[in-house]
Amino acid sequence: MKLYLSSFRIGNRPEELLRLLGDRGRRTALILNADDYKDAEGRAASLQRELDELSGIGLDPFEVDLRDYFGRQEELEKVLSSVDCVYVRGGSVFVLRRAFRASGADHVLKRLIEEEAVVYAGYSAGPCLLGPDLHGIQGEVDNPELVPSGYEDTTMDWDCLGLLPFAIAPHHRSDHPESEEIDRLVEYYVEHHVPFVALRDGQAIVVDGDTRSVVG
Repeated sequence: MKLYLSSFRIGNRPEELLRLLGDRGRRTALILNADDYKDAEGRAASLQRELDELSGIGLDPFEVDLRDYFGRQEELEKVLSSVDCVYVRGGSVFVLRRAFRASGADHVLKRLIEEEAVVYAGYSAGPCLLGPDLHGIQGEVDNPELVPSGYEDTTMDWDCLGLLPFAIAPHHRSDHPESEEIDRLVEYYVEHHVPFVALRDGQAIVVDGDTRSVVG
């Protein structure tokens, strides 16, 4: 696997993401569905900021809106199989999980990641979906009962892709609005003996084959 899993935004070591890409191209599928709970203006602003940031480090990003592929897993697989990097931004991890399940992105990405056909990157909610499950996560943004427009026929799956043997707690002890909620999440992990890695904003987990490290 080749993973660049940041706590917040691109993190302090974007060169590590570029290193993972190596001689690959820079075509990057940006998945923004964790922000589907926002209004159109807020979501559009998030999209532009992500496109600008990814372009700024030399990537060639374009949005892949998973809502366009609900019930169309084969079509999604064609798109994601044609890129070099998949970048999944933060927001509501539960909305993102619904989008992954409804589109089949969970199955498609698990295969592509295991085969190292793509580099998987992103922050906050994006990395959290690679762990075992979503139990213990709760908050104003991360509300499992949140069902945005267009998601009425989706179902919630608490299990994640299971590609990592530990959970991720982003925004830990950081200047972030959700840091207090993450403190409670860390307490849950400790009390329930859940293996986890807590990341401060700026840090990222880098996985390159059998090598795993925290940078930033």
